[in-house]
Amino acid sequence: MKFVADLHLHSKFSRATSKDMTFDTLAYWAKIKGIKVLGTGDFTHPEWLFLAKQKLVPNGQGLFYLEKIIPPDDPFLKSFKISPDDVLFMLTTEISFIYSKKGRVRKIHLLILAPDFETAEALNNSLSGIGNLHSDGRPILGLDAKEFLKKVIRYAPQAVVIPAHIWTPWFSLFGANSGFNSIEECFEELTPHIFALETGLSSDPPMNWRLSALDKYTLVSNSDAHSPSRIGREANVFNTTLSYKGIIKALKQPLPDRFLYTIEFFPEEGKYHYDGHRHCQVIFSPEETKQHRYLCPRCGKKLTIGVLHRVEELADRKPDENPPPKVPFLHLIPLNEIIGQALGKSAESRSVWEVYFRLIHELGNEHRILTEVPLDQVSHFAPPLVSRGIERMRQGKVTIVPGHDGVYGKINLFAEENNQPEEPSQLKLF
Repeated sequence: MKFVADLHLHSKFSRATSKDMTFDTLAYWAKIKGIKVLGTGDFTHPEWLFLAKQKLVPNGQGLFYLEKIIPPDDPFLKSFKISPDDVLFMLTTEISFIYSKKGRVRKIHLLILAPDFETAEALNNSLSGIGNLHSDGRPILGLDAKEFLKKVIRYAPQAVVIPAHIWTPWFSLFGANSGFNSIEECFEELTPHIFALETGLSSDPPMNWRLSALDKYTLVSNSDAHSPSRIGREANVFNTTLSYKGIIKALKQPLPDRFLYTIEFFPEEGKYHYDGHRHCQVIFSPEETKQHRYLCPRCGKKLTIGVLHRVEELADRKPDENPPPKVPFLHLIPLNEIIGQALGKSAESRSVWEVYFRLIHELGNEHRILTEVPLDQVSHFAPPLVSRGIERMRQGKVTIVPGHDGVYGKINLFAEENNQPEEPSQLKLF
């Protein structure tokens, strides 16, 4: 069965996360987005796990469904009908590890997948004496990532550990500020237990393919959403058994007919793609950063080194060098962002959401609209520029001011057609 899975997101118990990150609201948005399997996020948080045990029913295949779905207050969402089998959940969580290793402070985020409540509880119990699991949906533990992996192997052997957003400067496996230069340096003799890596919003598969050391790992993409409307902005498309084992098998053995493709941001849109200093509005390519000796030309402080720069530091392949066969990918832009640009409105404005939900009602879920629906059908229910924006996205004809130092990049779908001047650091992708 072909389906979309987004396995990394957060609950309302995580910091800087919407209060609407509840199971019921997430189920509605998953159907709207076209997501069949959604991570629960935050199963390490006792209150969220308690709610999960109240709301979620095991389907006997390592996934869960909502037996009773309570409609949200939002009138847009209420207009949709949803049934328990429309969306399935997988138990997932993310943990932040801050520790010292080989004379340096390391800050690593790991994504964990689990097939049942027993596995989640066993893992939580093994961590309860190490840190405060109540403090945050994504707890911070002073534990070596390798030692954590040991605990997973011992107490939760069916769980899967995936290094999260591996290039983010501050909290990741390869992060410029507190990461490692190789997977082996982090996990040592336990490295064979790692078989998948999450690329993160600021990198895409071709960037990761530049490291031959990553050839043996499956690259996955997830939204890391902190609000319901952002789920699915990155995701995975499988064609396998709709089960925990089926998904894990697709990750371990990503055959072309099993792991179809990943859904990707244009990586320049990610918050840490380029180098820079947001307070001084400085955006630099890796080359410009080197020319300025890694210092902000306005304030003199050290620049935040972005994902592209870090990839180039570790890469042993050129950008155009062909790697071994890999899982394909699609660069997509969220539908409300396309509509917002077409209307000249904020992507979060009511007028944009009115067009968005009209399209969903008439043409199906967002993923289908972005990838499959003929453009002339889109034009029946939305202004012509919306279908033109979708067409340009499908062609990769976008202009981007790259994200930097925690600021999202800015995509312009119509700069060429409007003859708008490009800013110096903009990139064209064709």
